[in-house]
Amino acid sequence: MEKELELPFDLQKNESVLLFARRHPAFLVVQLVKQVLIALVPIATLLTVFALTAGLDGRKGQIAGLISLAWFVFGAVRTYFAWYRYNHDIWVVTNQRVVDSVKNHWFHHAMASADLDDVEDISTRKAGLFATTFNFGNLLIQTAGERPNFVLSGIPEPSKVLELVDRSRDAAKRAIRGLPASQ
Repeated sequence: MEKELELPFDLQKNESVLLFARRHPAFLVVQLVKQVLIALVPIATLLTVFALTAGLDGRKGQIAGLISLAWFVFGAVRTYFAWYRYNHDIWVVTNQRVVDSVKNHWFHHAMASADLDDVEDISTRKAGLFATTFNFGNLLIQTAGERPNFVLSGIPEPSKVLELVDRSRDAAKRAIRGLPASQ
């Protein structure tokens, strides 16, 4: 049994999902490692400096411990929101439109969509050893709509996604003109 997608928007009449994507998992790993380092390196530095200078016993040790704990909690919250954003930053390609939806935290949601027949130009960019090794990059979609450009950054297999959007755009334009599905 196929799990039904939880989309942050309702599908329109006769609309079906062709692609549900989020950033490559390598993006999440990099963000989590970065957040953990931001949390732990200052704590280790602070405790080392205190241990070498004032010592960690008594009132000075308690102060260093409290500062370290506060910084750790701050880092844990930042790490959680890096994970949260990864899981709530999605792109959806349907047979009618492209949707970019992002939630940075519980009280923020931004969404933009463009009809496929408004898509004018599509290109991909994959730069660097990391992106080439893990096959992810950016998909740039230029539209005639209110939001002139969509950038799906860090998307897995950008060339395949480009082909899908290109085929879907052509099919949408043929449908508007009343032409057969493949011509």
